[in-house]
Amino acid sequence: MSAPTFTTRVSRWYQENARDLPWRGPDVSPWAILVSEVMLQQTPVVRVVPAWQAWLARWPEPAALAADTPAEAIRMWGRLGYPRRAVRLRECAVAIVQRHGGRVPDRLDQLLALPGIGTYTARAVAAFAYGQRHPVVDTNVRRVVARAVAGEPDAGPVTRPADLVATEELLPAEPAAAALASAAFMELGAVVCTARAPRCDRCPVESVCAWRASGQPAPTGPTRRPQRYAGTDRQVRGLLLGVLREATGPVPRQRLDQVWADDVQRSRALAALVQDGLVEPVDDSSFRLTGDTPLPTP
Repeated sequence: MSAPTFTTRVSRWYQENARDLPWRGPDVSPWAILVSEVMLQQTPVVRVVPAWQAWLARWPEPAALAADTPAEAIRMWGRLGYPRRAVRLRECAVAIVQRHGGRVPDRLDQLLALPGIGTYTARAVAAFAYGQRHPVVDTNVRRVVARAVAGEPDAGPVTRPADLVATEELLPAEPAAAALASAAFMELGAVVCTARAPRCDRCPVESVCAWRASGQPAPTGPTRRPQRYAGTDRQVRGLLLGVLREATGPVPRQRLDQVWADDVQRSRALAALVQDGLVEPVDDSSFRLTGDTPLPTP
């Protein structure tokens, strides 16, 4: 299968079948796209849509978020999970204001230099916000390329330089067409070429898919199991953060002690929140969200 054939089929399928997601609109700003890409990391689309809309309603530009406190970013993040992303997104907004006059930069090197913006996110913003030609490679894209092109059942747990090279080889030379193809590869992996139940009968490249042609062999190595949540430090951190997020002032340690019975695990989880910059001690016996400001006395 030639690269143009593969890309043309997937791009055409995308134009006819893409989900109507709010950050794909023609007038969506680069800042809104950047926010969507950060929120979508390890979080389902259905949970991101309302959070993204609320976030942009409150902070429609980087300068608005940069002027607010880390605590408000953490509160607004709510229960999306991995709340460190909220703090990094605010740090990113501050850097955009300080280095780029409040405008999300369009150069890949400048995007990569922003706090919390890694290889995937920088290329996604460059492609989807500015129509540039870059390989945008997430788990879904790696799986599509591994199966359809290489005939492998999956592409392994992490993105490698070879994944960027293999994906870039599939992109058209024209930047806008390349950006469209990047979105199309991602969509195909998200809704058709899924990890556990691929819908091959709906795939636009089924007839030329190397994995299908080889009989759809199963992975030979260890498979990734869903991460356990109940009883983990992550759950305890979430419970502690929930109490602090709802508070209007410093929270006494005694209140936090009620969240989880295991003293050692609770203390470890609280220390991790402090280390991650999400929580800060007010004194020896109380804590608050980082940068939180007390409400004025009536």
